[in-house]
Amino acid sequence: MPELPEVEVLVRHLAPRLVGKRIEGVRVLHPKLLRPNTPSELAQALVGRVFESVSRRAKYLLFHLTPDGSSKCLFVGHLGMTGRMFLQPRDSQLPRHTGVILDLSNEAFVFEDPRRFGRLQLDTTSLSTLGPEPWDDKLTPKWLIDRFLGCRQSIKVKLLDQTVVAGIGNIYASEILHRSRISPVHPSGTLNLHQCSQLHQSIQSILTEAILTGTRIPLDFARGIEGLFYFGTDSATTGYEERFSVYGRLGMPCLQCGTSIQKIVQSARSTYYCPTCQLG
Repeated sequence: MPELPEVEVLVRHLAPRLVGKRIEGVRVLHPKLLRPNTPSELAQALVGRVFESVSRRAKYLLFHLTPDGSSKCLFVGHLGMTGRMFLQPRDSQLPRHTGVILDLSNEAFVFEDPRRFGRLQLDTTSLSTLGPEPWDDKLTPKWLIDRFLGCRQSIKVKLLDQTVVAGIGNIYASEILHRSRISPVHPSGTLNLHQCSQLHQSIQSILTEAILTGTRIPLDFARGIEGLFYFGTDSATTGYEERFSVYGRLGMPCLQCGTSIQKIVQSARSTYYCPTCQLG
């Protein structure tokens, strides 16, 4: 599933291609992707408006549209597990799993999602409970300790709580904990200030590096990326090797100490870690 860095890379890719473009039509092939909105509601809200900006909040894409004479409009995109958003010539054949198309003069903005867990909607309530972004001033070691206080959940599971830090997903949680030298099964409520400081630094550094890597790789968003979304990609086609320290490296040597990377399952998610480096 795409996480914060991948969504940020996509936002930076789409923004210069969408800003200033007018939406001339809306075609919905799979209404499920709009819930709780309807195709007619989406069309009524979007047609005639112009893209003003594209931004990100956690794992959501935020599309800001200029007023149509009354008020500004915001619609929200989420890639789910298999979603893709890209532009293609308006007269090109649509991909097999296309769900929503926004017609933009001679181009089309396409939202394709084979498993249909993604969303493209006017409803913004999903944004209301999100915690601070990884680089917000509000996010401090003290903030983490306060959020963890009294919690018996393992730190790996707690990091996926979007009310604590917005945007961290399963892949980067493993990477963050490895750099912090914290065991994924460590109870979050027992972390001390030093450990939370290490965690805070790792959250920022890991996600920053992932974004920088993704923005340096030439990506074909229309064709899709195989394997590990954008941060880890096929070196044969991009010239970049996968840069994960633990994720997906079961049985391979830890890059720090040489111990074999292990895997456990927590809350139905795979967790990768080094049993030597991550003792505490």
